[in-house]
Amino acid sequence: MAVLETKSTEESRRQPWRDKLEQIVFGVDTRAGRAFDIVLLVLILMSVMIVMLDSVPTIRSQHATTLRQVEWVFTSLFTFEYVLRLVCTRNPLRYALSFMGMIDLLAVIPTYVSLILSGTQSLAVVRALRLLRVFRVLKLTHYVGEGRTLLRALRASRPKITVFLVAVLITVVIIGTLMYLIEGEESGFTSIPVSVYWAIVTLTTVGYGDLAPESVLGRLLASLLMILGYGMIAVPTGIVSAELVRSDADARARTCPGCGANVHDADALHCKFCGVRVEEEQRGDERP
Repeated sequence: MAVLETKSTEESRRQPWRDKLEQIVFGVDTRAGRAFDIVLLVLILMSVMIVMLDSVPTIRSQHATTLRQVEWVFTSLFTFEYVLRLVCTRNPLRYALSFMGMIDLLAVIPTYVSLILSGTQSLAVVRALRLLRVFRVLKLTHYVGEGRTLLRALRASRPKITVFLVAVLITVVIIGTLMYLIEGEESGFTSIPVSVYWAIVTLTTVGYGDLAPESVLGRLLASLLMILGYGMIAVPTGIVSAELVRSDADARARTCPGCGANVHDADALHCKFCGVRVEEEQRGDERP
């Protein structure tokens, strides 16, 4: 009871301007909130373009001072915005430790660090991650659920992909060693690690061309590795695709018939939002 009274007292002491500022900075339901986020997204895009232009030698040599000044303007604006978020939010520590809070902080740190370590301002391209706010601004939050489905599929595929990668590693080590014995240093295969590097490049069908076998036996082994590479590339794709289909089927099967939520745990019997039994839809689908 005392805790509730303390919370209500804190709410009553909260200045009204902070509530209005929070609606603008964190919300998108008001016209001011949407305008704030849209302007923020435009500034992020412009700042990332400035960082990219600064990496072009010809542009940097002619406009280095101007680009640096503009970068500091963007950094100052983003710093001010970060402070605003800390001031108006009800839980500053929770925001600071959240994913987007950490990204907001990392977006301004590189420019300040560049005062000590030259060149680190290029790391400011991390600001591009802040463009994830576009999902909230454009009402695309339902895509977040699809992202969770993809993550679940990747997580479920991890054991199979791990076994696959171990098999690939063993294959390239064996074939790289054979190529070292067949070709030798005369053809550029100066060591087993170099030969393994060639095997990885060949197996993945990248083909840099810096190393190539010259003997008939070496070319035959390389041809077999190339053919094997085409087959092995399809394996992880098939594994993840199968898990995606299974994850999507499980999500549809676990949809709540009451509220339509489909974020239930695999062993859940009731919906965590409305309390309706999740199995009811499954039994309903079995009826003639």
